Amino acid sequence: MAEPLELKKTLNLPKTDFPMKANLPQNEPNQLAAWQEESLYERILEARKGKPLFVLHDGPPYPTGEIHLGTGLNKTLKDLVVKTKSMAGHYAPYVPGWDCHGLPIETQVEKELGGKGKVPPAEFRKLCREFATRYVEQHKRDFKRLGIFGRWNDPYLTMSFDYEATIAGAFLDFMESGYVYRGRKPVYWCIHDSTALAEAEVEYEDHTSPSIWVKFAVVGGGSDEAAKIANDVSAVIWTTTPWTIPHNRALAFHPNFEYVVVDTEKGALLLAADRVAALQSECGIKEARVRAKFKGSDFSGMKFQHPFLPIEVPGILADYVTLDQGTGIVHTAPGHGADDFYSGQKYGLETYAPIDDRGRYLEGLPEYKGKDVFTANPIIVKLLEDRGALLGHHEYKHSYPHCWRCHNPVIFRATEQWFIEIDAMAHGRGASLRQQALDEIRHVKWIPAWGQDRMYDMIAERPDWCVSRQRFWGVPIIVFYCDACNTRLEDFAALRHVLRWFEKEGADAWYQHSPEELLPAGTKCSCGSTRWRKENDILDVWFDSGSSHLAVLKGPEWPADVYLEGPDQYRGWFHSSLLVATGIKHKAPFRSVVTHGWTLDEKGQPMSKSLGNALYPNEIVERWGADLLRLWVASVEYQADVKMSERVMTQLSEAYRKIRNTFRFALGNLSNFDPAHDAVPNDQLEEFDRWMVERTAELVTKCRDWYAAYDFHRVYHAIHDFSVVDLSSFYYDVLKDRLYTKAARNKSRRSAQTAVWKITSALVRLIAPILVFTSEEIWKYLPKAQSDPPSVHMSLFPEAEALATKIDAQKKEAWEELAKVRAAVLLKLEQARNAKSIGGSLEAKVILASGAPKLLGVLRSYAQQLPALFIVSQVEVRDDPAASSAPGGDGVQPLMIQIEKAQGKKCDRCWNYSVHVGENHRYQTVCERCSEALSEIESTPAHATP
Repeated sequence: MAEPLELKKTLNLPKTDFPMKANLPQNEPNQLAAWQEESLYERILEARKGKPLFVLHDGPPYPTGEIHLGTGLNKTLKDLVVKTKSMAGHYAPYVPGWDCHGLPIETQVEKELGGKGKVPPAEFRKLCREFATRYVEQHKRDFKRLGIFGRWNDPYLTMSFDYEATIAGAFLDFMESGYVYRGRKPVYWCIHDSTALAEAEVEYEDHTSPSIWVKFAVVGGGSDEAAKIANDVSAVIWTTTPWTIPHNRALAFHPNFEYVVVDTEKGALLLAADRVAALQSECGIKEARVRAKFKGSDFSGMKFQHPFLPIEVPGILADYVTLDQGTGIVHTAPGHGADDFYSGQKYGLETYAPIDDRGRYLEGLPEYKGKDVFTANPIIVKLLEDRGALLGHHEYKHSYPHCWRCHNPVIFRATEQWFIEIDAMAHGRGASLRQQALDEIRHVKWIPAWGQDRMYDMIAERPDWCVSRQRFWGVPIIVFYCDACNTRLEDFAALRHVLRWFEKEGADAWYQHSPEELLPAGTKCSCGSTRWRKENDILDVWFDSGSSHLAVLKGPEWPADVYLEGPDQYRGWFHSSLLVATGIKHKAPFRSVVTHGWTLDEKGQPMSKSLGNALYPNEIVERWGADLLRLWVASVEYQADVKMSERVMTQLSEAYRKIRNTFRFALGNLSNFDPAHDAVPNDQLEEFDRWMVERTAELVTKCRDWYAAYDFHRVYHAIHDFSVVDLSSFYYDVLKDRLYTKAARNKSRRSAQTAVWKITSALVRLIAPILVFTSEEIWKYLPKAQSDPPSVHMSLFPEAEALATKIDAQKKEAWEELAKVRAAVLLKLEQARNAKSIGGSLEAKVILASGAPKLLGVLRSYAQQLPALFIVSQVEVRDDPAASSAPGGDGVQPLMIQIEKAQGKKCDRCWNYSVHVGENHRYQTVCERCSEALSEIESTPAHATP
């Protein structure tokens, strides 16, 4: 007879080469290289050919500088969307893009050149193109390092020739439809960069301005009682822009407010009755006695003397006058404000703004002529004081518009610009551009829902779109003027001829060819001339990026299923894309819009280099790995502002370690498992295993629903809790005895292995969009079904139906009850250990007593499985009516739990205690369970352990 087996060698201890330590920063680049070598992205698309199309259209960032955490959040969220849709069975291409034109690039190139105007326009454009190309390549590298899949070898660039031709063509479409006009209106103007700015290019920052109260002497006029006002009275205005006083052309009154003349030690003053107290406080006026009262409408047509210029300005009426600040009388300079401009149009006032591109006065008194507006502020204050017109003056800190790129304060300045008229109707359309856009907003799904109101309000209240810029690096406005009579060319067939040049040479062709070359030969003006000159302005970069759906989305790809960006894009890309799309295609370019929040430090402060609190994706990846950054993105409720800090990453590292160890345990116990030969059908699994696989099916259903709703944080937390609590701390803990001690081919062990394999296969696919590198690593070690693809990212999400074990509701309820009993028992075991009554749990015998018939029935039905469930050596169930008053734990029915020392001796093989140890004469130190396992092992040919 053969010698007895060495007991230790008969155990099925976990075996796997899957490393405990991830070493993500070192290992992820190797995986990236392998994916590139295998053309994984292209293979994923090939595998999804013919599946339903899903398009996330990428909002293009500027290729300047290192990607920051907000960009990393944005791109990773997009990757989660695309990967989840792909694994849900969609053909989901991802085409990344960059917004390569405009001020951000120009500013950087000018810095490299050492100033503005150092090279000719054509050379400057070449340098801008080279700069943008350089940073596009850097961004590509950094985005790919985050595990983001996409068409990196062929992204879309707003500076590509085809794209530039698309932009120019879109503008011609707007012009031909009747939306475009050239007019003189106040626009935001950056005097530092010498260009007009769109509302989306303006950011509000704290700024200190001179706050002044100024007197305008009454000359006469007005109606009713106001006509009788004495000439010793002065109207009072308040402003924080003294530099606009030279360009004042009216004083605005609200027609329905009550105004008063008050006698003060500083003269007789006219202002709104409700602002007298504020005036006294701000200007140090001690006494103000009301001389007379008037209605605002009485001042229409009254004349007032400008404080230092030889002009009289009229009183006008305006309903935008408020009583929140100032005096209830608004200083009106039509060349320097939107409301002022529209009032000027209504009353026939001069739109006067003689200021050059650098913000310098071209006309005016010697004191300020030639000075820039901000330098002139104190000069004009002094001028007002010297003329006796200054009532009060102090510094005023407030939120003020600044240029988004150079961060210098901007001004409102009336200039000749190209505009898209928002309230115009295209030829043949029954609704204005504004109304079409507002109607489309209602047909879009907004996530979060507040996005709908935000976008609606912005479109409803916005002015006409100023689309011209006084720069070089962009798409030129295709407009020609007759050299002879200055008439604008309106032959759109001829204008579209320029697009062919752009397709061949890009927009650089505008600067490299004459009008006669660009236009069809012999293009004539109505006056007979064939000589033309080109427009100098370029298009707003928001028109560029807003045209991206026209340039990128072809055929069924338009409209996109989703746009996903930060909250600033309601003013920016969401906004311009909607207007361009409705202007040309009369439909929104997106079916849904998802918005994420800002990235903050742990104190809730915005991250910035200057504050020293910024964390960059590259830093995080080098220290923790890209999967940890992705785990952070998936763990936060991204629709609100999200916090990031070293403490957050440390916590996530621990969560990642626990998830990884759960997978490692599973892989270690599947080392001799071949699904094709060893898997047990669902309906033949042991009941405990069936229950856990069924619970996995429920998790799959929830996670797939959450993925579909872009609720990634719910997926992460559910998978984390299931892995750590339900699997590691419960199911896998219970399975260890069966997995380790049963014969390798024992049906009960194969049932456990089948369940572990099914659960692991489901979980690794569920978490693959989040942990892209780790899931691929797990996939390499996981036993495969015949149909499994070589990469987890080519696979599909698990189907809940395939995991359903059809376990009946009564048995599910029983296991849920047993799980609660287990929790109560473990608590008692811990108390016994602390009291030194037992050492390990296998030294224990658990006595359960209950008088509750239903609970007692469950405990007796599953009595043989309770020792394994509690990881103890023995369990005794008693019917004890007295126990009905005992408190239950964790929602358990009344239950009394008693812990005693286990009976019998310790088994040398499984370490359980049993009264039957020693009964096997061949293996005298093992229990009856191990005797059965050893007999089964010895009956296996050559004691094989496949």
